[in-house]
Amino acid sequence: MQTFSLRQFALLVPLTLVWGLNWPVMKLGVADYPPLAFRSLSLWLGLPILGLALVAMKTPFKVPRRHWPELLWLAATNMFVWHACIILAVKALSSGRAAILGYTMPVFSAVIGAVLFSAVLTRRGWLGVSACALGVGLLLWHEFTHLAGRPGYVALALVAAATWALGTQLLRRTRIGLPTLTLSFWMTALTAVVMTVLSLLFERSQWRPPGDAAWAAIAYNAVLIFGFAHAAWFYLARGLPPVASTLSVMLIPVLGVFSGALWLGETVYWQDWTAVVLMMVAIASVLWPARPKQSGTKAALADGDPA
Repeated sequence: MQTFSLRQFALLVPLTLVWGLNWPVMKLGVADYPPLAFRSLSLWLGLPILGLALVAMKTPFKVPRRHWPELLWLAATNMFVWHACIILAVKALSSGRAAILGYTMPVFSAVIGAVLFSAVLTRRGWLGVSACALGVGLLLWHEFTHLAGRPGYVALALVAAATWALGTQLLRRTRIGLPTLTLSFWMTALTAVVMTVLSLLFERSQWRPPGDAAWAAIAYNAVLIFGFAHAAWFYLARGLPPVASTLSVMLIPVLGVFSGALWLGETVYWQDWTAVVLMMVAIASVLWPARPKQSGTKAALADGDPA
């Protein structure tokens, strides 16, 4: 399994912190504000930050016409479905459990990679995916009774995770030879339009000026999520195998659970602590340095690959 470069690891650390802490931030933001409108404002305010980054780095904005169909499909699988479904789930569920459901994504990614793209996992990859799946199951242990009354929102979070997993696989294999920042800018712009239309259709009667808590959450999302985290994630997703990139961020739902407990008073159970260990195993499976390659059949067998 491919290891992380220093630059990728330097992006991974703040990405994990920013996204992990965002789950209770989003919960506070949508507590008294329409969720799709919250997401729309965050996107529109984050877009100029991405634009300034493109200008500062002298990165082109232009996307050749032939790439737009694929770019639209990448935006749909990586952002449209994820942002619409998960923000509705956050509104209805606890922030920690919404994070856990959303981060079933590595499991979906492994299945989609095997079924649709004939991807083969190494032993370390299977270890990471298995630890992730068990950790997610433990974290949901005390929630099954509560979630049973809200199956629609659970389904929304799982659909979001599965679609994001497909998008990660497609992003890794994209034929668009443009900088990741350019792709991030236009996917964010397209998503802002889609979220605005959805809010107009379903929340128009609820539109009003955000309160202080909503504005603070919108600012956090605009600057740190859409101005930084998404571009950093797309960079990692394009440069690493999908399972490596998805398992590397499994500390995010753990942060979501414990920051939700700290800020919002959400209960933490023994299963949560056990899941922390399992998530660490999942992360270690992709971040731990690989052994030096040996020669011939012995090396192939040592790595768990067929000779």
